[in-house]
Amino acid sequence: MFAIIGGSGLTQLSNLDIARREVVRTPYGEPSGALTFGRIGCCEVVFLARHGYGHTIPPHLVNYRANLWALAKAGGADSVVSVASVGGIRSDLAPGTLVIPNQIIDYTWGRHATYYEGGDSPVVHVDFTEPYDGPLRARLLAAAAKAGETVVDGSVYAATQGPRLETAAEITRLERDGAHVVGMTGMPEASLARELGVPYAAICVVANWAAGRGDSTHAISFDQIEGVLQAALTKARHVIEHLCEA
Repeated sequence: MFAIIGGSGLTQLSNLDIARREVVRTPYGEPSGALTFGRIGCCEVVFLARHGYGHTIPPHLVNYRANLWALAKAGGADSVVSVASVGGIRSDLAPGTLVIPNQIIDYTWGRHATYYEGGDSPVVHVDFTEPYDGPLRARLLAAAAKAGETVVDGSVYAATQGPRLETAAEITRLERDGAHVVGMTGMPEASLARELGVPYAAICVVANWAAGRGDSTHAISFDQIEGVLQAALTKARHVIEHLCEA
């Protein structure tokens, strides 16, 4: 069963034939909302809105541990696809672009980032050389090709703390560090999935130019973001449909 985590702008999957919703309790507190179970085509899917179904949970307060645990342990998901909005840093990653990232740089702090917090449990280290699951990324790329949707294969995702957007100087620093897109929810979501042993990959939707880039040179225009985001999310849903068909 696929789990789909929806980010900003994606609080529901319009192509999901809903069977039921289930409120889940976890050892790590409350997830962002009830799990929504259903089908896309012949594929069973469980969906969760990362920021809550009313988009009320800011990125630094998302209970990532509860979300991943609920999807994997209670929802029965054997793979997780994250849909997330990002800002474009690299010159070819303009608003409206879909990106399948392959690397992460983590700039977040103060988040509960592991299921292994010591105490009576032994310290556990997971390999995170390749933060996104290779076979699942390949399936997403194949689904995009089958759907006729153009996606960028590979990018470095910079995970920042939020909820404020970055300064132009911070984006310049991220670019020097090798980042291509910037978002606020990629970590610790990806590493928690790795700790649970659940394959994880992401579809990033470029909603706007990052600060100091493109038409965001002096300020980011929020008036333009919603239209761009919704059009790009339609493409992302199309990719997910073909992923499920495969």
